[in-house]
Amino acid sequence: MTDPWQAVALSRDVAKKPLRVLLDGAPIVLFRSPSGLAALADRCPHRLVALSEGAVRDGTLECPYHGWRFDAQGQCVAMPGHLGDLPRCRIPRYAVTEAEGVIFLSKGTPTDLPYTHCMAGQPTVLRLVKSRTRSTMIDAAENILDATHTHFTHKGLLRGLSAKRYRVQVQVTGGPGWVEASYTGEDRQKGLVSALLDGARVRTVGRYRHPGIAELEYWGPKGLVLATTFHLRQADPETVEGVGFLIAPHQGLLGQVKALAFKPMFRIALAQDRRILRSAFDNAGAATRMIGPLDFLRRDIEAIASGHLPDAAQTPRSYEIEL
Repeated sequence: MTDPWQAVALSRDVAKKPLRVLLDGAPIVLFRSPSGLAALADRCPHRLVALSEGAVRDGTLECPYHGWRFDAQGQCVAMPGHLGDLPRCRIPRYAVTEAEGVIFLSKGTPTDLPYTHCMAGQPTVLRLVKSRTRSTMIDAAENILDATHTHFTHKGLLRGLSAKRYRVQVQVTGGPGWVEASYTGEDRQKGLVSALLDGARVRTVGRYRHPGIAELEYWGPKGLVLATTFHLRQADPETVEGVGFLIAPHQGLLGQVKALAFKPMFRIALAQDRRILRSAFDNAGAATRMIGPLDFLRRDIEAIASGHLPDAAQTPRSYEIEL
């Protein structure tokens, strides 16, 4: 769980120009070199200018101030105007890799490949989205996994317009680095997404994985129908950025149609969540948050984020609610 892979950008975002991203407040520049994708500290050691404002020249990253160039290892390989041997100069580099159209970074040296989404290795129809909002990672993750806010924040989109609710059973389980809530008893969500895309509902699962992955799975009578896996990270103290996988089983033309319809509707839901998260963040001040009886996963997510085993790993919990 130490220094894991974190999704920071889409592969298509890094082409001919360098790209600046933030990881826990640290500025990092991504660029493509002859040896592949590279990630360096986004700060020239000479005058501390952002290297991401420069250019990629012959596979090296050129500083926009004096033209110093750095290779994929962070080694300075050119100081225009200087004669003789170059002084030793290297800037920090980061572990970086790509998987399924997403770029992953780590401040450490992970030995495993990054986790992408809950249907990895299966035939799927896949779409990618990005998001950015004023919030904290824990608040944003809990928001994605919070079933009860959808009646209000996403009324008509994820839930129906009527006030009717269903008696639902909730099972909360967990393990090292993860916790999930499984909902059964709601045969169908009445919102637009359910009506168009996933139909009859057998089970809904909301899952959190270290270091900031929030997943939703929608199961029908014949198996998994739709899923989202959202990778969140704290870019800076006020901003959470996310890369999301929108996934449907590969069902030929039907799967393609679902994916095409799901992405714009998901973007609407993201905008609704961004608005409510921004309001909560800006309005919080020094106030203390209340954890309500329906906030099933909050304390477990906080425990995981602090490097502890969630309570649900040792003591699974059951609830009955109206949803």
